[in-house]
Amino acid sequence: MAPRKVRLIASLIRGLSANDAQAQLLMHPRRASQPILKLLQSAINDAVKTKKMDQDKLFIKEIRVDQGPMLKRWMPRAMGRATPIQKKSSHVILVLAEAEKVKPVRFKIEKREKIKKPKGKKAKHQEEKPEHQEEKAKPVEGRGFKQRIFSRKSV
Repeated sequence: MAPRKVRLIASLIRGLSANDAQAQLLMHPRRASQPILKLLQSAINDAVKTKKMDQDKLFIKEIRVDQGPMLKRWMPRAMGRATPIQKKSSHVILVLAEAEKVKPVRFKIEKREKIKKPKGKKAKHQEEKPEHQEEKAKPVEGRGFKQRIFSRKSV
């Protein structure tokens, strides 16, 4: 993703507590917010497990977005011409630190539980369908397609 677009999101969360930054990234519509959210969650988990830091005291001390390698491609155009395409990438550096005081939590982020689907072909056939779906599945009684078409009056 282009560094310019990622920098917009990075500047949005700079200096926020880890919880506030997660909430901000979860609700932000830009495409760059998802990879940064993933990076932030990974950094928080790493700080809690390996460094034994308190998750409630963590805040974003520094976040920096630098330009990464660029893929250069060509797009064919009219009359045998070609125009260059630059597929830009970016390097994101995130530094977390522990604050002296615990800030009050403004947002509560709940993790979604994954729905377990039954495995195997037998489980699919054994599932019960709701009543309203069974009613729609019944064929409609009445005249068929041929009878409707050929019984029309010619104008």
